[in-house]
Amino acid sequence: MITLKNHINKTIVIASALTMVFSCKNNFEDVKKIGISENAPIGIAENMNLKYTDSARVTANLRSPKMLDYSNRDFPFSEFPNTVEMDLFDEDNKKSTITADYAIVYDKTGLIDMQGNVVLASSENDTLFAEQLYYDQNRQWLFTNTSVTFKRKADILNGKGFDSDVKFTKAQVLEIDGSVSVDE
Repeated sequence: MITLKNHINKTIVIASALTMVFSCKNNFEDVKKIGISENAPIGIAENMNLKYTDSARVTANLRSPKMLDYSNRDFPFSEFPNTVEMDLFDEDNKKSTITADYAIVYDKTGLIDMQGNVVLASSENDTLFAEQLYYDQNRQWLFTNTSVTFKRKADILNGKGFDSDVKFTKAQVLEIDGSVSVDE
């Protein structure tokens, strides 16, 4: 009788221990997320001066008073909510500058989306005005499908889009809806 009770007690202890072992799960990732909202940035930086390089050559320099880092997302990005200024350098190290009220840099695609009062001043004194402009870092290509005004030498072109390489040798205003030539 005593051995039967011991056997029953051992069985209960073993069953309880096994239940506890198998009911535990590895939730370390969940624990790390405690206190972090999925909508909040994982980091905030002030007075950013970010340089992009390719083969030891600076291709772009992005400056902003504030950056919000959302690299904790499935589709990571960095947000620049308080203005942004970006210099683009071509192979000859000629600089063009873009300013905007707001920008987002998408890490996986290499795309920079600049919005609000976008002004692009090229090294050749060409100027583009738009409400939105994209820069594809991988292809070193600028484009938009919003209304633009493009000033080149004595010509002012208005249109519904823009495409260009960073050298502006292939600059093109799309769907031109007006042009003016100014005598110099």
